[in-house]
Amino acid sequence: MSQRYITELITLWVVIDPIGTLPVFLAVTAGMSAKAARRTALRATIAAFVVLLFFVVAGQVLLQAMEIDLDAFQIAGSVVLFLFALTMIFGEPKAEAEEKDLETSDVDRSIYPLAIPSIASPGAMLAVVSLTDNSKFSIAEQAETLVQMTMILSVTLVLMLLASRIIKIIGDAGASVISRVMGLILASVAVNGIVLGIKQAFNLAH
Repeated sequence: MSQRYITELITLWVVIDPIGTLPVFLAVTAGMSAKAARRTALRATIAAFVVLLFFVVAGQVLLQAMEIDLDAFQIAGSVVLFLFALTMIFGEPKAEAEEKDLETSDVDRSIYPLAIPSIASPGAMLAVVSLTDNSKFSIAEQAETLVQMTMILSVTLVLMLLASRIIKIIGDAGASVISRVMGLILASVAVNGIVLGIKQAFNLAH
């Protein structure tokens, strides 16, 4: 298993944050029957997959249409990922921040806030574009990234289906701690992306 594969897998895991999604899912499905909660989990996962797939397929095309250099996008995306990581480390737990939206939103809760922005977060959208850069990765490598994304979304679905049992074991505090640790890992990945982007933009030696 290559270092690139492991790095991409960790990046996608952190930005999608399956564990941090659990408290949000529990809040969204509170009072629902088990069958309705399963349907909500499935709809949210499918919606998140469609959104992220759109960015995999069309994200770079949109950038090129706007004449945005991909090195610049990598740096900007890494900065945003870093800021996103800071919110995971220092901000409100994912559930508390997104549960507030439940009180006022009339939108289908499986789409908002569960699919977007909990699963298909802005950080995840930026990450899949960066990890499927046509100028850096072959079709096979991009397909590998898509498979990784699908795997993590599948894990997210399974965790949501097992959410009530998992939260009883680790508690809300445990989910918050894990989310913050993932934020620290993401911050490290983001800083590395900024450094690599600068090196590529200025043709600096590795």
